[in-house]
Order: sequence, then structure tokens, then C-alpha cells
Amino acid sequence: MRRRAIVMTTTAVAVAVFILGIPGMMFAVSLAWQQTQTELADRASAVATIVDRFAAEDIYVGETLLTRLAESGSPDRAHIEVNYPDGNKTASLTDQAENVIEESVVSASGALVTVSTPRADVVARLGLMVVGALGLIATALLVGVLVAMRQSRRISAPLIYLAAAAEQLGAGRVRPQVKNSGIEEIDLISDEIARSADRMAGRLAKERQFAADAAHQLRTPLTALSMRIEEIEYLTDDEEIIEEVNKALEQSDRLGGVVAELMGTSQSASGGTTEAISVKRAFQRQKDEWTKPFERAGRPLTFNAEFDGAVLATPGSLSQILATLIENSLKYGEGETSISASHSGKSIIFKVRDEGEGVSIDDEDEIFEKGYSTGGSTGIGLAVAKELAEADGGRLDLTNKMPAEFTLALSTLPKALDPDYVVPQGAIVTLGARRGRR
Repeated sequence: MRRRAIVMTTTAVAVAVFILGIPGMMFAVSLAWQQTQTELADRASAVATIVDRFAAEDIYVGETLLTRLAESGSPDRAHIEVNYPDGNKTASLTDQAENVIEESVVSASGALVTVSTPRADVVARLGLMVVGALGLIATALLVGVLVAMRQSRRISAPLIYLAAAAEQLGAGRVRPQVKNSGIEEIDLISDEIARSADRMAGRLAKERQFAADAAHQLRTPLTALSMRIEEIEYLTDDEEIIEEVNKALEQSDRLGGVVAELMGTSQSASGGTTEAISVKRAFQRQKDEWTKPFERAGRPLTFNAEFDGAVLATPGSLSQILATLIENSLKYGEGETSISASHSGKSIIFKVRDEGEGVSIDDEDEIFEKGYSTGGSTGIGLAVAKELAEADGGRLDLTNKMPAEFTLALSTLPKALDPDYVVPQGAIVTLGARRGRR
């Protein structure tokens, strides 16, 4: 694509330069040639006027005066010759070349005035003009190539990003990050990929919820059925009944394998690990886990879910990130710790904030680096939390230093694709209860 753009743009510039440049150069050369002839004719007319003034007093123009007239004006290497009607001839003392361009004028007194200049001088001047014009053409072509390379990068880079986004989508990352390129057609494709990702997220959530719920509902009665069949085997000595019992157990085992495979598929990373997670459910899990530690520390812990819909994330990852931020607030912060969730465009913004001294300026740039700690810990909690957020297509940032405020941004789903609409009510709650924080 980039090579084609360069070739097409360079070709267009070359065609425009040659169509306009070559005829323009030829016109300039022709105009310069005509200008030289016009200058010679004007000088011949001026000399003829002077000759007539001298002829009115019956005086011939002198060589010195003709030489001075020949050396002044343009061209400066001219030769002037005056032929009178009586056969007298006067010429300037300048050299007369063999190959010249000349213009002649007959004065009112009948004298023939001829002004000439070496053709080589005129050709040399025109040659410089041609070289200059060719230099401008070459410069225009070079600029065209540079512009073509710049434009090709501007066009091809967004297409490469689109290909990467499509690859992420195919690999199961249902919310690929694609930046606007400023090119309308490419941005339309980018927006369509984002919409396709949202639709795929809804379908994946629906399929995964159904598979998990079906497997969960089948496992318990299947286990009870197998136990009752085994009891029948122990209560009889009839060989035929025992044979049928064994066949029934084999079928039950096969069905159990199908259920186990179904459960594994619903929890597999293939096809995407992100799911639609209830914000309220996620907050409730963190509240149950951290309320007592904060009470023992004598500090309040508040949750404010302004948005109560679904967020697109990996369940274990979301719990891990929130737990890391809350734990750091408990360990290093002071006063009230507040956790909020709000809706902003296509994102859900989680904020964890306390009333402590916050993060110093020296620690601001290194706080998310692995192994960096200011309190004697391992220093990997925030680094892992940031990686988990980015793996789900989100961001984790320190948005305020004093007091400390961490902001987690994750993608949300359109209401039409919310699992509350596309799967039976309660599917999210079932999922949230079944999976714990990793």
C-alpha cells in the first residue's frame, strides 16, 4: 500500500512537472532569444538617431563614440557598424565575432546601422537558464517524492493499526484499541471494527454464560444420577441388571466428560477472556472483603456506583486491580477511602481515593514499575494491576498525587448488548458468585 501510494503520488507530480515545466522552459528560452533581438534592434535605432544628428551637420560619427555605445547597454559585447550612402564606413573598436546575431536599421539620412553580438554569449546565457529550470524541475520532483513518502506513511500507518486491531479481534480481544487517524474513510472502518467488537462481546458473554450455567445446572443432577445407578449395582446380583447398570454408568461418565468439557470451554482464554461484569456485584465483593479490615483500622470505606450497568473486563483481573488499589489505600493512606464508578462515553471510570499525604513527586514516575516500593513491600502490586488493565484494553493511571487518586478506565457495553438483555436475568450475578479474585 505504501509503495503504491509513493508511486502514484510521484507519478502525478512528475507528470505535472513535465507538462508545466518543459513547455515553460521552452517558452522562457524563446522569450529570452526574442528579447536579445529586441535589445539589438532598439540599440540600432538609438545609434541611427545619433547618426542622423551628426549627418545634419555633415559630420560622420566617430569610432570612439560607436565604441562607447557598443560597450554600454545590453548585450555588453556588441559591435556597431555604420555604412553611409556615399560608401563611407565607420565601426566600433570592439571585436567582431564570426558567428553573431545582428539587427540592422536604416536611418533617416540613409545610413545603414548594424548592431551585432556573439551568438555564443547568447547561447551561454540561455544555457544557464535551462540548467536553472532543470534544477527547479529536479527540486520539484524531490519535494514530490518526500511529500509522497510522508503522505504514504500517514495513510499506511492507520491501515497497519487497523490490521493489528482486526488481529486482536480475531484473537479474542473484544475491545481492541484503535486511535482516530483523521482520515474519514479509515476512521469509518475503525468505528465499524469497534462496533463489531461490542457486538462480539455481547455474543461471547451470552455464549459463555449459557455454557457455564448449563454445565453448572447439569453437574449436580448428573452426579446424583450416577450415585443412584451405583446403588442399584450393589443391591442386585442379577447379571443382566449389572450389565445394564455398567452401560448406564458408562453413558453417565461420557455425559460427565461432556459437562466438564463444556465448563472448560466457558472458562477458556480462547475466544476472549473479557466478559460483561456487573459493577454493583464487583463493588459488593470488594465491600465484603475489605469492610472489616478498614473497621479494625478505624477508617471509613465507601462505595459509590453512579453507573450500575456492565463493564467489559476479565472478572479476576477487575477484582485484582480494585483489591490492589484498596489494599494500598489501607496500608499507605489515611482517612476515608472512597471507591466510585461513573460512565464517560464508551468507558467506565473507577476512582479509588483517600485522604492521606499521597504520592511524592519523586515517586510519581516510578510508582508503576515492578520492584519499586516505598513501604517495604514487594513493589509488584501496582505494576501487575496496570498490566491487567491494559490486557483488558483499559488504563490505570495516577490522576492525583496529593491526596492520592488512582483511576481505572475500562470499556462498557451498549445497553442493547448488555447481558441483562441478551441472556436471562441473573447471569451476571451467577458468574460473579462463581469466580473469585485471582
